[in-house]
Amino acid sequence: FVEGSGEKRLGFEVAMPISPQAPADSGATTMTGGAANAAALLPPLWKMLLYAFIGGLILNVMPCVLPVISLKILGFVRDAQSSPARVRRLGLMYGFGVLFSFLILAGIVIGFKAAGHRAGWGMQFSNPHFLVGLTVLVTLVALNLFGLFEVQPGARILDAAGAASSRHGDSGAFFNGMLATVLATPCTAPYLGAALGFAFLQPPAVTLLVFVMVAIGLALPYVVLSWQPAWLKFLPRPGPWMERFKIAMGFPMLATAIWLCSLTATFYGNRAWWLGLFLVILALAAWIYGEFVQRGKSRRPLAVLAVLLLLIGGYAWAIEGQLRWTEPLADSAATDSLRKNPDGIDWQRWDPRAVAHAQEEGHPVLVDFTADWCLTCQANKRIAMDIPSVRAKLKEIGAASFIGDYTRLPEEMTAELNRYGRAGVPLVLVFPPKSGEPPIVLPELLTPGIVLDALNRAVK
Repeated sequence: FVEGSGEKRLGFEVAMPISPQAPADSGATTMTGGAANAAALLPPLWKMLLYAFIGGLILNVMPCVLPVISLKILGFVRDAQSSPARVRRLGLMYGFGVLFSFLILAGIVIGFKAAGHRAGWGMQFSNPHFLVGLTVLVTLVALNLFGLFEVQPGARILDAAGAASSRHGDSGAFFNGMLATVLATPCTAPYLGAALGFAFLQPPAVTLLVFVMVAIGLALPYVVLSWQPAWLKFLPRPGPWMERFKIAMGFPMLATAIWLCSLTATFYGNRAWWLGLFLVILALAAWIYGEFVQRGKSRRPLAVLAVLLLLIGGYAWAIEGQLRWTEPLADSAATDSLRKNPDGIDWQRWDPRAVAHAQEEGHPVLVDFTADWCLTCQANKRIAMDIPSVRAKLKEIGAASFIGDYTRLPEEMTAELNRYGRAGVPLVLVFPPKSGEPPIVLPELLTPGIVLDALNRAVK
């Protein structure tokens, strides 16, 4: 999409398949060919940096980071009565945590590309070991919010891992910034997909610059608020209610842990239940630690021994022995049927040859590139695609439907996403029923109207 070139359709520019697509409020992008003009159609850097910044801002209201936002609200209320200098410093530390995490992500992307591999947004969620570790960490954060154990200087076992997010001071603010970044990566906000798709195809310096702009957008609201002490006066005064609020905030964090735990089933099948059992053992160890070590006055050595036995024994038995977390299932063994319910869309596994064959036979084609860990993808499917009106339209026009499962980050699918200017999922395409015709590219966030309109346009 270049200003002054192409044809406007529902707020989108006609563009090259290999160049990033500009987002819009609604509608879809029609793709056209012509690889010889690809370089000329690459978007200007300033526009992609603006998209990265706006996408980072929008990430703050995506469901992935809501649990961390609740912790930031609690932190602002707690620190509102502190000196303005302290509040500003904590805001900056949160921003540094976000920036540091995005620099690490950018370094990983650059390293992957230098090694000859393709990188994708949210690629760490395709690593089962990362998922297990993050599930344990988020569970510890939730248990700390519930008050099962508290933060004390010098604590060594549970505090160091799970309580960092609710610490007073610089370390807690910095950790919150890192946690917000980690939890934001399964989401793709509007504008962000185009910016990241551009960044992943650029030299290292440009990739790094785009990631920094996303980080600035994600962190900016909290940094600005911390530097405006007058605005903090509107917050309620600290009091006993804060303890109840902190406990209440433990529930969305616990829900995040359950969601993360559910994702491990993709890699371990029914063995994932053993991770859930280990989390119960972890919770028991946290309770003993808080009740008898931190708040108890007698038999502390016995309590410490019990905690160690639970953690070491639970890990050896549940994680190593039963879950066998170093031995994930092969892709075919871990994949369920593509049709989730009898009334749902008859999804087939994506294959570019199958898509081309369907077009040759005169069928329009719906392709959904998705991943189990992508909340935006799951919301799109439930709200805008696998619904009665869209199912009826697909049957009416005789469309073929394909799913590209990006959960394990297959490189051939990463190449396909890059071809349409995306660094990750979601990506939804609607192909006309004519061989060789390019697809209509739908935006990241879908409504039934957008999907139905694209299907109608495809068969005109």
